Amino acid sequence: MRRRDFLALGLGAAACLAGCATAQSGTASGAFSVVAGGESWAPVAACLIQAARRAGYPVAAQGAATAITVTGLTALAAGELHRGLATIDTATPLARLTGDVEVVVVPSNSRYREFGDLAEQLIAEPELTPVAGGPLGGPDHLLFGLIAKGLGADTRQLDYTGYPGGEEAGAALLGGKVAAAAGTLAEWRPRIDQERVRVLAVSSAHRVDEVDAPSLLECGVRVDFANWCAAIGPPRMAEGARVLALRMCDDVSASATWLEACRTGGWRPLPLSGGDFAAWLASEIDRTRAVLGDLGLLDTTNTTCWGSCGNGH
Repeated sequence: MRRRDFLALGLGAAACLAGCATAQSGTASGAFSVVAGGESWAPVAACLIQAARRAGYPVAAQGAATAITVTGLTALAAGELHRGLATIDTATPLARLTGDVEVVVVPSNSRYREFGDLAEQLIAEPELTPVAGGPLGGPDHLLFGLIAKGLGADTRQLDYTGYPGGEEAGAALLGGKVAAAAGTLAEWRPRIDQERVRVLAVSSAHRVDEVDAPSLLECGVRVDFANWCAAIGPPRMAEGARVLALRMCDDVSASATWLEACRTGGWRPLPLSGGDFAAWLASEIDRTRAVLGDLGLLDTTNTTCWGSCGNGH
């Protein structure tokens, strides 16, 4: 997939999902709107609205005083590829919401019986070990870049093919075009259950109950990775609005409504807010920028600085 196609995917027009709600005591009705920064985050945004309303927070349609955007790693990576011009680059960090665990998979009859077998091949001949996933520069590509770097392989020699989505990547893997693929557990779950593919490793720090496979950390690769999404506020967000939004995100993340929505949607709650989230996000920006550079996808020094640059980038 061409770079501009990935940018269009990561930076697509925001979809407004909101409605009026009863105001919490001491706040004005319609203080917030919640929008999705792209189609893939629309379900999370919708659930955030519902959970916030049930908790009594004011959430109105687009055009309210303060807009909160649900966005994530795909947009961050797209912004880095696009010289930091994504909305996420100048926003106010509020809270991490959810994250999808990624898996490294091979066909069920692959000669790679465990992750170490694939690792040896990637170290010895990365240019002759074709791997695949979603679009170039996206989360799946980032994961393979982190794996290659963690193994000490030549990251720029990584033979990665990006596909528009999981269906195409799955067809390439099962058709013998690539040796291994990466993607979210949710998108590979049907083929895993059908025993058409095997999971060599999961990207989370620990094993997950649904998969009989080690974590990358267990395999000796110091990578803890998730395809996350988060809530962000506008640039130069008023302090009162920021404090209320943080309280809302914290209350929503701990609510039964939200946890049930995550269970139903197949998302993993990854609550982190305020200063802790801002610090984590800064490190995630650095990591994303570094691995994109290692993969040879960044031509020049990037200017992204999360709203701290004098020129507004």
